[in-house]
Amino acid sequence: MGLSSKKAPLSLAQRQVKESVPDGDDRTDFRRDRDIILYTSAFKRLSGITQVVSADTGHTFHNRLTHTLQVAQVGKSLAEKLLLRQPAEAAAAMLEPDAVEAGCLAHDLGHPPFGHIAEEKLNELVGEDSEGFEGNAQSFRIVSALAFRSPKYSGLNLTRGTLSAILKYPWTFKLRPPKKKKKWGAYETEIDAFKFATSTDGSKASAKSLGAELMDWSDDLTYAVHDVEDFYRAGLIPLHRLRPPAKILAPDKERDRFLGYVWSKRSEISELSGVSRSELDSIFGEVVFSAFSIDRPYDGTRDQRARLRRFTSSLVNRYINGLTLKRRKGDVIANISPEMMQEIAILKQLTWFYVIEAPGLAIQQHAQTQAIEYLFAVFANETRTTPSKLLPPYYRERLAEVIETEGQDGPGSRRLVADLIAGMTEAQEFALYQRLKGIVLGSAMDHILV
Repeated sequence: MGLSSKKAPLSLAQRQVKESVPDGDDRTDFRRDRDIILYTSAFKRLSGITQVVSADTGHTFHNRLTHTLQVAQVGKSLAEKLLLRQPAEAAAAMLEPDAVEAGCLAHDLGHPPFGHIAEEKLNELVGEDSEGFEGNAQSFRIVSALAFRSPKYSGLNLTRGTLSAILKYPWTFKLRPPKKKKKWGAYETEIDAFKFATSTDGSKASAKSLGAELMDWSDDLTYAVHDVEDFYRAGLIPLHRLRPPAKILAPDKERDRFLGYVWSKRSEISELSGVSRSELDSIFGEVVFSAFSIDRPYDGTRDQRARLRRFTSSLVNRYINGLTLKRRKGDVIANISPEMMQEIAILKQLTWFYVIEAPGLAIQQHAQTQAIEYLFAVFANETRTTPSKLLPPYYRERLAEVIETEGQDGPGSRRLVADLIAGMTEAQEFALYQRLKGIVLGSAMDHILV
């Protein structure tokens, strides 16, 4: 996907391990990938993972599973649109909508409980000498090594096309570009799968495949639009107060307050780095209020519901149409409108300003960080205990393999602990934290981890 039309590329439908297809199974290879991912426990776990704010706070917020399903729907729709609108380019790029959908379904499998705050803490605890922790690399690790379909091999044995669509950052920890030091797509432990997915020898960073470009853009536009919708409904983002001022009315200072925040962060946001203050104001007015027509806080009337649905639908449609295909030096690549990238960047800042950097969430994240840190210390200590009593059976088996390969205190032990913690739901995380702390005794018959 995204390979040069001048080359003779390896088959995108190829799998690392050859396997026969059961009689009567008429699905394409990429549709089989999609279905394989849908039935993994790692996918089901996403229903217990927060998108930004926990769904148990009293509002119907998106969780990581509903977000992933929407990304997959947008990604497949975008790929199908490109096949319809630009058939020659799509054919040259070997664009497969089912592979894009499968990549979208898998893109967040490695997202740990509590979101990015846990990702940062696990990265710190695993340590740079053990290649840290990164959610995208963890997603690739899950489909390549941790998930199970057969006793004959580790991982899901997905096709090259699907694996390449998952790699938002097609480089390993060791090969991180200078401007992307905090992001990587694979650990060295999955280097063979990485080489297979990228059709390279793994000695340097690769270019993002077209499938990954579509997955990434679908991810961006989906959470940018739907997070704003969620938090307007919850009364946290005052969209009705951010409208451009009418000539006869005094402007609401809330709009200036938000735009001042975005302006202060423009050096950190690559899409906005060259934008003037007046251009920022104009872009914001274009993205939000060309379609937003509600002039008061959300109270759930039928009219408001319909207007809000039209608003989100129009934005999603706008951004789906903001990506096209173009040829460059024989390759077919994604071409995304810079203006729409700027709009998406501003939409993201609404959630950052009104939700993520609000004091209430910071207090909650402090507690979440404490839980992650405590559990990591407990299980890291458990890897030095023989025989282990706290580790689930599967992790005891893995620990024995790690000790045999690299000794008691090798980097594999920390990776094992990170896998365990990152693979929990948030409910499991807090239940286990409370049990180990003695806050809640529970029953010896309870099985929090299996």
